[in-house]
Amino acid sequence: MMRLFLDANILFTAAHNAAGKASLVIELGEAGLWRLISSAYAMEEARRNIARKYPDRLQRLQTLTRDLALAPADAAIPCPASLPEKDCPIYRAAITCKADILLTGDIRDFGFLMNDRSKADGLLIQTVADFLSGL
Repeated sequence: MMRLFLDANILFTAAHNAAGKASLVIELGEAGLWRLISSAYAMEEARRNIARKYPDRLQRLQTLTRDLALAPADAAIPCPASLPEKDCPIYRAAITCKADILLTGDIRDFGFLMNDRSKADGLLIQTVADFLSGL
């Protein structure tokens, strides 16, 4: 079964927009099409940002993340040189849990790694739109 690692901004977007593509990915994962994984680090970042920007969506975020598998970030895993330090725990957790795909909307920081497994230790990093269009 395909393993999808969800970055904080994917969790945030799904909580904020119930009719959006990020929500669809989570719904399809809950239906058994793929395995959904995130990390405590990503979940806390999503929670913090939702609480600040859309506090009325906190309950939805909790519901969406209730059954997510959580992966630790192995600090021994090297991060790509140009990836900002704040994103290394996300990258490391995705590698640690052997995710097939890391879904993120963070094109600014992850953009140089997107859609090229050879740059990310075999991990495919994609936006939700790219992932869905590739199905």
